Amino acid sequence: MPLHTPDATLLGTSVLLGAVGIAIVATARRSSHRAKKTPEEELAEAERRVAELRLKVSSATRGMVNASGVDSIPPSVKPKEIRIWMDGAFDMMHYGHVNAFRQGRALGTHLVVGVNDDASITKCKGPPVMNDAERLAMVAACRFVDEVVPKVPYVMDDEYIRWMIKTYRIDYVVHGDDPCIVDGKNVYQSAIDLGKYKTIPRTEGVSTTEITGRMLLLTREHHSLSAASDAVPKDATGVKLLSTLPCKATVPSSSSGTDAVVVAGQAADCVPTPTVVPPRPTAFVRESKFLTTSRMLRLFSAGVAAPPPGARVVYVDGGWDMFHAGHAAFLEAARKLGDFLLVGVHNDVVVNKHRGSNYPILNTNERTLSVLACKHVGDVVIDPPWVMTKEMIAALKISVVAHGSTNDPNDDAEDPYGVPKEMGIFHTIPSRVDLTVDAIVTRIQDNHERMQAKVERKMKAEQEYYADRYGFATEPPN
Repeated sequence: MPLHTPDATLLGTSVLLGAVGIAIVATARRSSHRAKKTPEEELAEAERRVAELRLKVSSATRGMVNASGVDSIPPSVKPKEIRIWMDGAFDMMHYGHVNAFRQGRALGTHLVVGVNDDASITKCKGPPVMNDAERLAMVAACRFVDEVVPKVPYVMDDEYIRWMIKTYRIDYVVHGDDPCIVDGKNVYQSAIDLGKYKTIPRTEGVSTTEITGRMLLLTREHHSLSAASDAVPKDATGVKLLSTLPCKATVPSSSSGTDAVVVAGQAADCVPTPTVVPPRPTAFVRESKFLTTSRMLRLFSAGVAAPPPGARVVYVDGGWDMFHAGHAAFLEAARKLGDFLLVGVHNDVVVNKHRGSNYPILNTNERTLSVLACKHVGDVVIDPPWVMTKEMIAALKISVVAHGSTNDPNDDAEDPYGVPKEMGIFHTIPSRVDLTVDAIVTRIQDNHERMQAKVERKMKAEQEYYADRYGFATEPPN
């Protein structure tokens, strides 16, 4: 046991004071060092902290928008469950429907989607183009949907709505901001009376009606080889010319290898130069009223991240026109071949070259959004090369290249999958669903008169909706 002598106490006190002094000096030096940071250093530090916060937010967001629902969110940040209900026919489901699901889910944490059955739809508005199984499969494949309820009546009465809210523990019923009136009454009045109703803005520039109209205009001759060739003007000898090409300008080829065509008026100081035009299809680009913004692409890409280190990356490509249940089933099977599914979406010119007519029905941006919406997809390559190369496979770290047994014919001399076949990484997936874009178009055109009348009626209603929304109806004519 130590002796508590005056000298020992004094020594202990001196040591303690010395330690405190050293700590104070060290703290002062650290403070002095911090004070001497340059503005550039302070900015770098701030950016580092912002990056850390963004990473945390991104991690939480990935869990929230993942098709598996909020279960993937860490317990420490898992919010209280808020269950959202949306319902509809979702016939020929497109990215407008998906955007509605995205907006609806953003109002809560769990999205339940009711899908109207064939009989109910037929009774109220005529038979749908897609059957029950096809429409259910598409809704279930959407990355923003957590739960699907089949056989929901097209018109829900008060009793059904109250039963649905109780059975599925619904906090809010969500619908577009265009009222759903049947027999003079709002279908969702019960939810409104219960204080459980919210609206979302509809996605402008796209509708099932407008897409149906595109398919009704499809022809077998448009953009065919002979039609394009005959449309080019000829000189007295019958040689086909392009007289609008100014100053012998050289137009670089696009990334897809298709020559661009200059349509601008010729310059005043230029003399038109006859240019022999080989008989080939004109470049086709699908026009759309939908305005694709980088924000919309970002919202549909929420949760998209790079493949984890060492992941087995599976690559598939295609046109993905009128994204349907056959596509969803194929992508589900492809995803099971590895850890991460990368999907290439070819541009309009490439798709039209191989399909002809007025295809694609949806343009590149619209088809990209449709693919991004699928829960089996890890990321998308927009406008990839038609012919795969070793450099592409290495750059994207691709381990497996898959293709479906049902696909478009390829008349090219070069096999687009020649390289992955030589590398032994090519895999053919048997098609499980007998559905193609041609089959969908045939269903539309087999009922041309009925569909045409329906399109005209619905288009008029949509025009009135937008006129009322933006006040166009009150503007004086030009």
